[in-house]
Amino acid sequence: MGLQILLYFSIGLVAGFTSGMFGIGAGSIRIPLLNFVGLSLLGAYGINLFVIPFSSTVAAYSHRSNIDYRVGLYMLAGGACGSVAGAFLTSLMSTMVLAILFVIITLSSVFGMYLDRIAPKVKEHIESTPRNIIFGTMALNMVTGLRGGSGGSVFPSFLRTLGFDIRKAIATSLFATIFTASAAVVVYWKRGDIIWLPAIFVLAGSIVGARIGSQVSLKTKPVWLEVGLSVLVSAFAFLVIYKSIK
Repeated sequence: MGLQILLYFSIGLVAGFTSGMFGIGAGSIRIPLLNFVGLSLLGAYGINLFVIPFSSTVAAYSHRSNIDYRVGLYMLAGGACGSVAGAFLTSLMSTMVLAILFVIITLSSVFGMYLDRIAPKVKEHIESTPRNIIFGTMALNMVTGLRGGSGGSVFPSFLRTLGFDIRKAIATSLFATIFTASAAVVVYWKRGDIIWLPAIFVLAGSIVGARIGSQVSLKTKPVWLEVGLSVLVSAFAFLVIYKSIK
């Protein structure tokens, strides 16, 4: 039992650090690690969504000077609807389908991070209008909600695609995920998909990690934030598909 507690706390610590560091909900890290140590994907999804509002609040406080609250409110409106829809649909899909969707969305988010360099002409036609923000986050949250996420893993790259600098993208993403994850976690709680013992210790580790990660993020050069985010989410996406195949 002591080893399990340490393991869950460590998973939370690592995921919380990356959440504070890169502005993601950290589901891309928390979910595969929980799945890797023996929890079902649905169980990992429920714990992830339970933890996100708390860890994102801690990290968002550190990044508060960079939050665009107007954009955050648009993201909240679209994202909350998408999160709930995705949470309801999750139980209707197989583990393999969920894993494949996880990989596709995660790698697409990496592509979006560098869209201004990969396809600059496409980037020129993308504007940060309220409509694009609301419907974009609604679609992203519905799809990421299918694999137990809150959209946090793709929000920073989505905002970068719309032209926001990385620091503002990180801060605003953290603000939005506080509320979008809260909307979806109610569905998992009602279904009984949250396993409370590991959830509590993952939460404790995530809060500590989020505080440390957010402080480190504010001292890190933007280019390294982009590179680090890309590498992390890509690596852990493939870990999920490997676990599902095995």
